[in-house]
Amino acid sequence: MAAYIAVSALSHEGLVREHNEDSLTVGPWTLCSTVTDNPQTLLFPLGPPCVVAVADGLGGHPGGEVASALVARRLAAAGGALDGEEAVRAELQECNRAVYAAAAGEPELAAMGTTVAGLVLLPEQVLVFNVGDSRVYRVTADGLRRVSVDDSPPLPPGRRTTSVVTQTLGGSLGLTFVEPHVRAEPLAPGDRYLVCSDGLTDPVPEEELAALLARPPEGADRADGGDRSDGKAAFELWRAAIEAGGPDNITLALVRIGA
Repeated sequence: MAAYIAVSALSHEGLVREHNEDSLTVGPWTLCSTVTDNPQTLLFPLGPPCVVAVADGLGGHPGGEVASALVARRLAAAGGALDGEEAVRAELQECNRAVYAAAAGEPELAAMGTTVAGLVLLPEQVLVFNVGDSRVYRVTADGLRRVSVDDSPPLPPGRRTTSVVTQTLGGSLGLTFVEPHVRAEPLAPGDRYLVCSDGLTDPVPEEELAALLARPPEGADRADGGDRSDGKAAFELWRAAIEAGGPDNITLALVRIGA
């Protein structure tokens, strides 16, 4: 059987926010500022570039949901052309300009912005990218390995989270240059990644996320390699954030390379 990409994803407003300002890209599909009541699993062939990304609209700014949706839709449309690191960097620069252009002349959208984090999956490598504090983790036998780079100031001793971000797409009154984080890693069947907004990682420590993902998947001996169990794992991650108070929008995508 040819290698394939399995993506189990959901997006939820949490327990405190009045609406969802997160958006999600999975291949050509987008879910923009919309709540899903349960995880959805999509399958794609491993071959053409496939983008999986989360965009988290900036809270406290107007138009966060507009900015995140704009970026998610641009990435979905451009996905097939994102065949290398420079192409990804160039597209994120264009996303940044597009957010500022959309806000120009629209007072209700002034300084709107969004973070973004995600993957471009290629036959033998994965391109990891982010701007802001949404995250990408590689899920390994030893736990989680963060492969994105938080655009946040250093944390003081004893503090695990911060609401301060030092770089976003948009987010200022005038066009500001961004330096996207983009890196390439080898990709092979069995590899797993987690892409998520800080609505998951702020309330739930990495150790707990790793423990949930390390649970033996139901039906692991199935020929599908556990596609159905990915959805259950995504649900368990979401439930952990809700049980921790659900203080922010929660968007996540579990990605696995099957064969």
